[in-house]
Amino acid sequence: MAQATLSRKNQIVVPREAREALDVKAGDKLMVVVRGDVVIVLQKPKSHQKAISGLARSRYPAGYLRRERRSWD
Repeated sequence: MAQATLSRKNQIVVPREAREALDVKAGDKLMVVVRGDVVIVLQKPKSHQKAISGLARSRYPAGYLRRERRSWD
């Protein structure tokens, strides 16, 4: 765990430990996600399509969606 201090200009320096974990350098874009009182900093993906690719596939067993859609007819 690392500590960061908010400056008078409302800026923070991302600690080295976090920069290395995210593999980011000066000028790279970061995403900041706010969930209630929790803030998450993520490396901005180069391609959002690639970042979310396959997320839904792993949640359903093979053939499940096809069977569900057939049941609607």
